[in-house]
Amino acid sequence: MPEKLFLVMPAYNEQANIRSVVAQFHPVVEKIGNGSKLVVVDDGSKDDTYKILKELSLVYPCLLAVTKPNSGHGPTCLFAYRYAMDNGADWIFQTDSDGQTVPDEFWKFWELRNNYDFIIGNRMNRTDGFSRIVVTNVLKLVLFFKFGILVKDANTPFRLMRTDRLKFIMDIIPGDFFLSNVLISCLIILKKEKLHWVPITFKPRQGGINSINLKKIFKIGIKSWKDFGDAKKKVCL
Repeated sequence: MPEKLFLVMPAYNEQANIRSVVAQFHPVVEKIGNGSKLVVVDDGSKDDTYKILKELSLVYPCLLAVTKPNSGHGPTCLFAYRYAMDNGADWIFQTDSDGQTVPDEFWKFWELRNNYDFIIGNRMNRTDGFSRIVVTNVLKLVLFFKFGILVKDANTPFRLMRTDRLKFIMDIIPGDFFLSNVLISCLIILKKEKLHWVPITFKPRQGGINSINLKKIFKIGIKSWKDFGDAKKKVCL
């Protein structure tokens, strides 16, 4: 039976990257066909990201440009997942719109879809900056102390997820959760879902500004400690 893929991306102030990223990932959904879509969700950008997306949607037939008020990366991912579910996606693939991931590596994930419900990238030989690597390791420690599990790469923005199993996971997650992909990774492991990790390339941001600094890393650590503590109470109910 033909399968429909929704490839979803959150985008915030990505006018420097969005043209090239759409050009790189649109062929993926075009090749799969069956009504598959590339959905880019503009998270209330202050630059011309959404304007450019609307222009691109006239050129790329599988591109859907969606906009909404700013809420942050995590809630925007959840919004995109629900949008895909509501529009009949069989599979949801999420990546970011900053040009750090490699479209050709998607096909390794797609080939494995009959064996697993969740296939998540494990970023290897990262070149995206020391601060981002610190964030990943901080989150790994938080999850270990909160849930007693080891997660290879909890926040990877390169993940293929079977829609019906993702819905089961998302029913537990608040719609405004700060680090939604991290909690999804955690719940997949706790619920013993069919999960597979695949090594991926992770490049430096292709344009725009990296907003992470040491001050933000500290705030992320404090907030994630509280948020995952609250989530643990719900998971254990």
